Amino acid sequence: MHASQGRSVGLGLALLSAFAFGGSGVAAKPLIEAGLDPLHVVWLRVAGAALVMLPIAWRHRDLVRRRPALLAGFGLFAVAGVQAFYFASLSRIPVGVALLVEYLAPALVLLWVRFVRRRPVSRAAAVGVVLAVGGLACVVEVWAGLSFDVIGLLLALGAACCQVGYFLLSDQGGDPADPAEAVDPLGVIAYGLLIGTLVLTVIARPWGMDFALLTGGVDMGGSDIAAPLLLGWIVLVATVLAYGTGVVSVRRLSPQVAGVVACLEAVIATVLAWVLLGEHLSAPQILGGFVVLVGAFIAQTSTPQPTARAGGVGDTELLGAEAAEVAEVVGEGDGLSAGRTAT
Repeated sequence: MHASQGRSVGLGLALLSAFAFGGSGVAAKPLIEAGLDPLHVVWLRVAGAALVMLPIAWRHRDLVRRRPALLAGFGLFAVAGVQAFYFASLSRIPVGVALLVEYLAPALVLLWVRFVRRRPVSRAAAVGVVLAVGGLACVVEVWAGLSFDVIGLLLALGAACCQVGYFLLSDQGGDPADPAEAVDPLGVIAYGLLIGTLVLTVIARPWGMDFALLTGGVDMGGSDIAAPLLLGWIVLVATVLAYGTGVVSVRRLSPQVAGVVACLEAVIATVLAWVLLGEHLSAPQILGGFVVLVGAFIAQTSTPQPTARAGGVGDTELLGAEAAEVAEVVGEGDGLSAGRTAT
């Protein structure tokens, strides 16, 4: 009974994380089209989330001494790299296309395992890779001579490569032989956001941002929406809530199941862009997007299931503590959101 309830909670958290991540591009694109540089939007998102996660970073400050390389890599690739490439691509290609290209990452992970780590990959995994690449060809309509913006496509592929770094780095320290060496993923996220903020500050140069654009309204599918409201959604929902619920869902479910549910992010983003931004995809592009998701599903479900760990009671206690941390951070974020709304 308890195992079934834990799995149901994990599935719900994974779905919530996919919805939260899927709404980031839809909220960011109006800000970009209003005149904000994509890198400035990324900086606002990461810096705001880092500020909210600061209490968790302080709670896990021992990670700076224990795993500095992991924190630096996570901040550079999983936070700064993914966000910068993804948001830059939004200024040139539709939200759904950018996210679907980014979701080639699960297939790229398998290629890394096969050709870099030289580990065997199942036939089903290879089929998943072929389907994902074939679906991408439909999304970009290669038969039309790459009618989509090539630079935008390359930026989205850059986000996919950084997403590979996210998956590989997230696997570090999750199940060490010595429990004392375990790494709390929420602590890694908190420091990843802080390091990502430092990196993006150098790249984005936020002191040159036109902050006046954040005090008024922006056009979102023909409706005037307050810019601070969109920024609050990006920081609190699409970053803090999305990362927090995503991490806890991986602990409640297997990484494979959580990864498959996360693929719904692309579908959610496409639907939200259609409803809120008026973006439309052609029939072949919709079919290609579906094939990409099927390929990602096959690729991830074909990986071996992790072996069960001993000490189930300790794991349950750790999961409860992580869920409490997420609830605490989201509660703080809700207070910030209410303050912004009131102003």
